[in-house]
Amino acid sequence: MGVSIHPLAVVHPNAELGADAVVGPFCMVGENVRLGDRVVLRSHVSVEGHTTLGAGCEVWPFASVGGKTQDLKYKGGAPRLIVGEQTVIRECATLNCATFDGGETRVGAKCLIMAYCHVAHDCVVGDRVIMANNATLAGHVIVEDEAIIGGLTGVHQFVRVGRMSIVGGFTKVVKDVPPYMMADGDPLKVYGPNKVGLERHGIPLEVQQALKEAYKIVYRSDLTVAAALEKIVATVATSAPIEHFVDFIRKSERGISR
Repeated sequence: MGVSIHPLAVVHPNAELGADAVVGPFCMVGENVRLGDRVVLRSHVSVEGHTTLGAGCEVWPFASVGGKTQDLKYKGGAPRLIVGEQTVIRECATLNCATFDGGETRVGAKCLIMAYCHVAHDCVVGDRVIMANNATLAGHVIVEDEAIIGGLTGVHQFVRVGRMSIVGGFTKVVKDVPPYMMADGDPLKVYGPNKVGLERHGIPLEVQQALKEAYKIVYRSDLTVAAALEKIVATVATSAPIEHFVDFIRKSERGISR
């Protein structure tokens, strides 16, 4: 109902297109693709594989969405890519399906994936994430809600980027970036809470101050990470962001950026 397919587009008859979906000229939509209501493929867009685009997504020219993983361990099957509602994928971005049969690459809702970005196999990207131009995620990366990754930044496989954190441009990320923090440079350094981001998301001043205290305990004291976390639990006013900050670091397998 209300679907618009340009005569120069190629859409497999088994593809599922939601109400008011728009497929522009020179687009290719594969057999196992599902486009939600009001999805717009502007032109020259390739959507293939077992891929689902949520309602209201917008994909700009020359993006490749749902292509086969670049992981050499791929052996076939039906790995998937799932993109949440109202996410915008700009020019020449590439989002790949997972590697193994039944696996998933996930990108959340209301994200902005700018031009030439790459989301590799088995990544999990949260909601309202911004990836600036040429930011690239290797396989199995986790990016939590409302994080920002600067342009021309590369994130190593299995790294986690925490909620509401911001990673500067031209950066190599090889260890986890704790939530609510600001990180930049090569080697990567954490400089303190993401004050602007916290304010924009309405985090109360007392919680911002608590996060600053927690940062100083982890990064500006001589304590081990384990001892620093114990001190935070014992001395810093508790809140959901503080609990998440502590839990994120405790669960780090690659270690945190220092």
